[in-house]
Amino acid sequence: MTATAPAAEAAVRKSSPGTAGGPRRRTGRIRRIGLPYLLLLPALLFELLVHLVPMVIGIVMSFKELTQFYIRDWGTAPWAGLDNYSVSVDFDAPVGEALLHSFLVTIAFTLLSVGLCWLTGTAAAVFMQDTFRGRGLLRALFLVPYALPVYAAVITWVFMFQHDNGLVNHVLHDQLGITGKPSFWLIGDNSFVALLTVSVWKGWPFAFLIVTAGLQNIPRELYEAAALDGAGMIQQIRRITLPSLRPVNQVLVLVLFLWTFNDFNTPYVLFGKTAPEAADLISVHIYQASFVTWDFGTGSAMSVLLLLFLLVVTGVYLVLTSRRRRTAP
Repeated sequence: MTATAPAAEAAVRKSSPGTAGGPRRRTGRIRRIGLPYLLLLPALLFELLVHLVPMVIGIVMSFKELTQFYIRDWGTAPWAGLDNYSVSVDFDAPVGEALLHSFLVTIAFTLLSVGLCWLTGTAAAVFMQDTFRGRGLLRALFLVPYALPVYAAVITWVFMFQHDNGLVNHVLHDQLGITGKPSFWLIGDNSFVALLTVSVWKGWPFAFLIVTAGLQNIPRELYEAAALDGAGMIQQIRRITLPSLRPVNQVLVLVLFLWTFNDFNTPYVLFGKTAPEAADLISVHIYQASFVTWDFGTGSAMSVLLLLFLLVVTGVYLVLTSRRRRTAP
C-alpha cells in the first residue's frame, strides 16, 4: 500500500494540466528558434524576387532565339539550344572575337584596378594608424569618393576629361607641360587610362575603410616590441601588418575583384552606350549585344558564361586561400 503511493502520486501529477511544463517549454523553444527565420522571410522573398528569379529567366532566355520580333511574348521565341553559346565562344567569328577582346580588356582593367585600390587603401590606412592632429578630418575626406553617388562622381570626371576645357588637360598641358598637346581622354587608347583612373579613385576608399578596421585588431605591443628589437617601419609592415591583415585582405581582394569585373555604371556613365575599343568592358559589351543589337538570346548566353567564369574564379580563390590558411604556421 505504501509502496504504490508514490507511483500513484506521480501518475496524478503527470496527468494534471497545470504540470504539463514539458510540452509548453518545447513549444516556447520552437517559437524562439523560429522567430529569427520568420523575420528573415521577407528579405529572403525579396532576394528571390530581385535576383534569383531574373537569373533563372536569363538562363532560360540564353537557350532561345530571342530577338526584337519576340519582345512582346518572349516565351514564343524558337528554341535555339546551345547555338547562342556556340556563337559566343566562336573566337574566329566577329561576335566571339569581340567578346574575347572585351574579356581580355576586362581582365587587365580588373587586375590593375584591384591592385591599385588595395595598394592605395592599405598605404593610406597604415599612414593614418598613428594619432595626429586632423586625422579625423583627413579620414572623412578620404571616404568622400566612396560616399558620393556613382553618377554624380563619374559625370564630374566626364567634365574633367573634356578635351578643350577639362581640368585634366588644363593641369597636364597648360600648367605642367607634361603633354605636348591636349589629349582626348574619352576616346581612343587614352580611354582605358581614364576608366582606370575613375575606378581607382572611386574604389580605393573602400579598401582604406576595410584595412583600417583590420588594423584595429593588431595589438600595439607587437609594434613596440619590434621597435625595441630594431625593426624599422618597412620590416614592421612586412612582418607584422601584412601577416595580421591576411584574413581581411583575402575577403577584400575577392570583393573588389567581383565589384570591378561586374562594374557597369562607371563605363556606361563615362562613355555612354558605345564604349571605345580600348575600354570595352564585358559588362557594357553584353549590354550592347542585348539592347543595341536586340539579340537578347546571345546577350543572355554571354551573361551566363560570365556568371560561370566568376563562380569558377571565386571557388578556386576560396579553395586556395583556405588551403593556405590551414598550412600557415
